Amino acid sequence: MNSLYSVAEIRAIEESAATQLPRGALMQRAGQAGANAALDLLPLTPSHCKVLVLAGPGNNGGDALETAAHLAHAGMQVSVWLVADAGAPSAERQHALQRARGSAARFVEADAAAIAAEDWNLIIDGLFGIGLRRPLEGALRAAVEQINALERRVLALDLPSGLDADTGAVVGPDGVAVRASHTITFIGDKPGLHTCDGQDYAGTVLVSRLELDASHFPPAAAHLNEVRYFSRHLRARRQNSHKGSYGSVAVIGGGHGMTGAPILAARSALHAGAGRVYIVFPDEAPAYDSGQPELMCRLASDFDLDSAVLVAGPGLGSTHRARDLLQRAIDSASALVLDADALNLMAAEPELQTALALRARGAVLTPHPLEAARLLGVDIAEVQADRLAAARQLAAQMRVTVVLKGSGTVIAGADGAVVVNATGNPALATAGTGDVLAGLCGSLLAQGWPEWEAALAAVWLHGMAADVLVADGVGPIGLTAGELLPAIRVAINRMAQHQRY
Repeated sequence: MNSLYSVAEIRAIEESAATQLPRGALMQRAGQAGANAALDLLPLTPSHCKVLVLAGPGNNGGDALETAAHLAHAGMQVSVWLVADAGAPSAERQHALQRARGSAARFVEADAAAIAAEDWNLIIDGLFGIGLRRPLEGALRAAVEQINALERRVLALDLPSGLDADTGAVVGPDGVAVRASHTITFIGDKPGLHTCDGQDYAGTVLVSRLELDASHFPPAAAHLNEVRYFSRHLRARRQNSHKGSYGSVAVIGGGHGMTGAPILAARSALHAGAGRVYIVFPDEAPAYDSGQPELMCRLASDFDLDSAVLVAGPGLGSTHRARDLLQRAIDSASALVLDADALNLMAAEPELQTALALRARGAVLTPHPLEAARLLGVDIAEVQADRLAAARQLAAQMRVTVVLKGSGTVIAGADGAVVVNATGNPALATAGTGDVLAGLCGSLLAQGWPEWEAALAAVWLHGMAADVLVADGVGPIGLTAGELLPAIRVAINRMAQHQRY
């Protein structure tokens, strides 16, 4: 299951299901699912397990109370910190409270110091769910900070308290959120668990649909990236083929002092399977790349930009010559990937953006958050506050496919489609990895992939290569961009083995 649902969509599903279910059924099912997830995390003899359950004032707190009752019945030593409800609690939460009080669970008056006093085997976060709109303050903030400092195993119910389910941002400019090791999210998966701060706070995400029938679920507008979205375009190669069968890529960049960026992008394109790869320099072109002599170095003035898929921007610079070369690339009939300095040039000159939007053939843009902010005319905080919305806006504005890089990279289409990528890790937070991604995307386009699928595959493969390397002990600290190339090549070949031409 890879659909991602917004808070509004989850609310609509709940309302639809409530018309066909007994009152309180969803909360009871959430409590059972939470308890089952907790039991999976507690291999010890039940009577030896100390579990702290934090039950907030709303329905998320009701889910926690149901979970506490189940765990107490299973023989766990359950302590419940109950947060008083300022308003009138729902009838469902009241019934959950009665069940918890009728169990062997112990209700405690807890504060941050009391939380630290016990050696908990598991802490269950049921403070706030998808409805939180204000940052945590006072005793709640202190409790969350203490939980995070303990570094215990933490199971969040539906959503780590303090995290925005739609955006993955921590609520509030100076907010805090529970740092969970595991999250069991109810009804449907949420984008905020997988992008921005989401991966740091949600940990391993489990999804429980609470036994709801598929008829309650609308078609999702957002999804998690999966191999099945693009694997049909990866084919085993025919014996009767040649370098021309797999396309040409031209990386446009390498201004004075910045030749490393286009070399990385070009090497990536070559290792990902393009038949021919050029590096097109705006000024002086080196004779060849001594580390990868298969690459062909050319001066822009001597190169036909209609003859290859273009990857424009790595190390391009901001000179008048660079700007004119970018205009030529946009005006060409070639498939186009725009990265780095190409994006900065476009942000400085709206005429280039207009030309791109009017282009007969689409393009793929691969901005990091600061580059996206420049293109949108906002600050980086606004982009990070809602990464899905920023990517969608940029894609619609320029009629392109946008790859908004970062934790939980967001791929957005001009039609509003959006996909969040879950592969990758902090090893990618180093210079040059964006150049590798751009070259990889250009290579897939050269091999005949559609624009959307090429973007999805490039992002997934790029992240998977980093995951494999880290699993093998290479990184995350100190991994370099060039080390991704062999891992990407291995992943592509292994996937191709399972496809027929």
